[in-house]
Amino acid sequence: MKPISKDEDRLWEEHLYREEPDADFTLKVMQKLDGVSMESGEDQYPFVKKSMRAHWMRRTGIAAAAVVILAGGAWFAFERTAEPAQPAVNAVDRLPLPNIPVPEALKYSYFADDYKRLKPLGLVVNPDININDQGYTLKIEDVLVDRSHMVMTMQQTTPDGLGLSRSLSAMGRIHVTDEEGRQVATLARDTRTKGSVTERLLFQFDDEIPDQVFVRGELRNLNVGRYYDYEKKSYEDRDVTVDWSFQFNIDMTKAKSLAVENSMDNTYTSPEGLKLDMTQLVRTPNGTRLDLNVSLDDELRAKVNEDWANYMSIIYHLEIPETNEYRIFNGIRPDARQAKFQLQDQSDLRNGGPLKLSETWDPALVTVDAKNIRFVLDGYTLPVKEEKSVEVDLKKRRKDDNKFYTFVAFEQLGDKILIYDFDYEPVMESYDPPQVDVKKGYSLVLKGSGTFRNAFMGDRWVAVDSDGKEYPVEVNGYPDQPNNNGEYVEDDLQLKIRGFNEEKGTKFTLKRTVVNREYRDVNWEVDLPSYDSLPWLK
Repeated sequence: MKPISKDEDRLWEEHLYREEPDADFTLKVMQKLDGVSMESGEDQYPFVKKSMRAHWMRRTGIAAAAVVILAGGAWFAFERTAEPAQPAVNAVDRLPLPNIPVPEALKYSYFADDYKRLKPLGLVVNPDININDQGYTLKIEDVLVDRSHMVMTMQQTTPDGLGLSRSLSAMGRIHVTDEEGRQVATLARDTRTKGSVTERLLFQFDDEIPDQVFVRGELRNLNVGRYYDYEKKSYEDRDVTVDWSFQFNIDMTKAKSLAVENSMDNTYTSPEGLKLDMTQLVRTPNGTRLDLNVSLDDELRAKVNEDWANYMSIIYHLEIPETNEYRIFNGIRPDARQAKFQLQDQSDLRNGGPLKLSETWDPALVTVDAKNIRFVLDGYTLPVKEEKSVEVDLKKRRKDDNKFYTFVAFEQLGDKILIYDFDYEPVMESYDPPQVDVKKGYSLVLKGSGTFRNAFMGDRWVAVDSDGKEYPVEVNGYPDQPNNNGEYVEDDLQLKIRGFNEEKGTKFTLKRTVVNREYRDVNWEVDLPSYDSLPWLK
């Protein structure tokens, strides 16, 4: 059996321990709204720097933006240069979903519709895993399977009947393999928020998969949450050792037969040196998947950080002229959405290979029977090493008649930041990024406004005092709709300089060292492969 690498463990942690809001509440609200597509784009609207702390803030902020998300979920009449002549419509998922009962573990989740699509086709597998060790219970039922993905719901409960969420510290010990133990699926990401009681794992199958797939788990270590230790007078993590080992197999013959696969060979290189290769389009009853390879030429590679693939994204829209509809994906543009499932496979990068990207569109966004779909690239984002600094002197702040005046102006790559006020806020212990050594106390908060042409999330800032000591900087805010120049305006921008308080002085240097640039100078359109028939509709 292939051993689990550190990179694989890191990938599991990245996907399983993201802080997210409870989806069930949001979904129930959405279900009350007639005619609104039930979908979520959790990374679209918050406008926060992607540091450890801001990563948490960005995700928790989505609950407050739920109404905005719902309002942007409809399709619009296709017209690139004019406003839609008719009101927005939900002309998606044309085939009515069967009225069948949905298991409790899925009923109030975004997978309820997925279940209704797959169950009548025999693409829901029940391995009947029910393990009880010391009162800690693991159940695995109703595994959703198609040619493209496998979704496994793991219900976890404690002896007192409470549900566990994101508590499996050994999730890297779950394997999806062939009979010889070779990996045949890669951990992917469900962009829709997850419930608070169940844990759903998403795997994307490789290009070549056998008729029989084996799922094996070696789960032994549970982190069941924090508790207060009265002797130590501190909160401690409580770990429990259990035997939750399991194995089951899945017959993939039907899933493979109910799919349409088209190989592709469409290539584009941007003026800056980013190369995109479309390799495959896969249609299944539960969505349409587009596979691409991404690589950088030597000149562009020299401008980006080692972790560029973590922040890289493509921005595009789909046009269906036959029905005069289009759909915008990624970025923070108006009405943009994310693909339902996303994969960023970096396994070949260390050997000089490409980043493998996959985007799977929900039938509620792009109907699986749509023909003549045109893919139009609108841009892409990359974290580019681009350092620029500005000197800050807090004594220059000026206020007349309750009006503040700009005392710091920062411009870089089309982005403009104006600072006109500051304050000090207490440092909250629970927000501390573990890799940052900052004494508890107060942090300086610069307040102002900003106009941005770049993606912004993924930027990296630092403040340097007169002694050369560096302080991490968080940049928080939420953007308005873009202006006529395609710029996003934030009138309530805050730059929090952690650990820099009144005792540190009034002068320092503020630097932005990495800019998550949005490149818009692109020109690429591809007519995606169509089909003669869809096997699941016969």
